[in-house]
Amino acid sequence: MNDPRGDDSSDDETGEPDPDASRQDVVLDTEAEVNCPFCGELAVISLDPGGGAAQEYVEDCPVCCRPWSVRVRYDETGTAELWIEQS
Repeated sequence: MNDPRGDDSSDDETGEPDPDASRQDVVLDTEAEVNCPFCGELAVISLDPGGGAAQEYVEDCPVCCRPWSVRVRYDETGTAELWIEQS
C-alpha cells in the first residue's frame, strides 16, 4: 500500500521505519575540541570521516607545535570518540 503523502521510502508494509533508511541519514562528526597533552590549550581539530570508523594518526598542536598521537573511533550514531596522547 502506498503512503497517501507519497513518501513511502522509509516505511515497510507494516508501517515501521526502515532501519536502512536511518543508517543513510547518519551525520559523522567532522571536528572536535581537544586539550593538548603538552601545553593544555584547547584546540579544534578537523576529523576525516572518510578515513574509516577507526583511525590513528599524528597531528601537531596548533599552539605549541608538539606532536600528538590521535585515535578516533566513530560509533553507530556518527559521534566521534577521541583519545589524544603525547607522541
